Amino acid sequence: MKVVLALPCSPKKIVFSLAMEIRNPVDLFGSGHVVKVSAPMVRYSKLPFRTLVRKYGCELCFTPMIIAVDFLRSAKARDSEFTTSKGDRPLIVQFAAKDAQVLAEAACTVSPFADGVDLNCGCPQRWALAEGYGACLLNKPELIKDMARQVRNQVENPCFSVSLKIRVHSDTARTVDLCQKAAMAGVSWITVHGRTSEERHHPVHYDAIRIIKESLSIPVVANGDLKNLKDVSMVHQLTGADGVMAARGLLANPAMFAGYEETSLQCIRDWIDIALGHGTPFTCFHHHLMYMMERITSRQEKRIFNALTSTSAVLDYLRENYGI
Repeated sequence: MKVVLALPCSPKKIVFSLAMEIRNPVDLFGSGHVVKVSAPMVRYSKLPFRTLVRKYGCELCFTPMIIAVDFLRSAKARDSEFTTSKGDRPLIVQFAAKDAQVLAEAACTVSPFADGVDLNCGCPQRWALAEGYGACLLNKPELIKDMARQVRNQVENPCFSVSLKIRVHSDTARTVDLCQKAAMAGVSWITVHGRTSEERHHPVHYDAIRIIKESLSIPVVANGDLKNLKDVSMVHQLTGADGVMAARGLLANPAMFAGYEETSLQCIRDWIDIALGHGTPFTCFHHHLMYMMERITSRQEKRIFNALTSTSAVLDYLRENYGI
């Protein structure tokens, strides 16, 4: 279906091709099992990859983080950053924003084509901090409350979710206070990456996630270092979280939520079919395969495969060496 949507307070138009459906992603968390979520990943968690992980047990997918102000200002940004399809549901669009009205307008723009928006409050990268995005917001609970309220007030669909993805403070009590204020403002659920904004490869603070979960009446999703299905069970037991979110683990093995210990050849075949069917650019197509084959190839094989420079060369290599 071709849908033309007017931007709030703007004469510009956006054209999307998809079927519109109203869903409430919060209902997933009432299903009695741990909800399996694919994380927002810059460059990687786009439509083709989301299509792949949904085939292997992923129940909720996020887009890559999108800068809300650029999304509203530029048709080129909208075309490149937000692509979806009829089967790409439930879908959460993650925005980086620091202004309540900008976030609300971005949410209104995508609301007919997605099931919710997520505010990035955890990105620790220097550029994001310098621009006032991401983890900067952890120190601005009142702004987070205002942004959540503005989205709630301006999006007409009552089933549309508003969520946060955060990191933790070193003082867990501060994180609990932020989360409780966000919940009171109408946030649907909160994803907690169990590291501070200064930590990178440090152990995940699962104890902090548990404390946050126990302090809230809304769902909590645990994020950090999930590499296989056993980790899903372990993290749930440690935190009591209603869902788990994986990032690098899914890149390395998109079938992990279905119980596969490593990427199967069938999963690789599925990726090839999906990626080529969506016209995925070579660099993205190749990089996903590099991640997926990391655990099943030797060092010498990696050197050869990673140096390939065309789709045809990749397909020839896989056919000759793996019968794919």
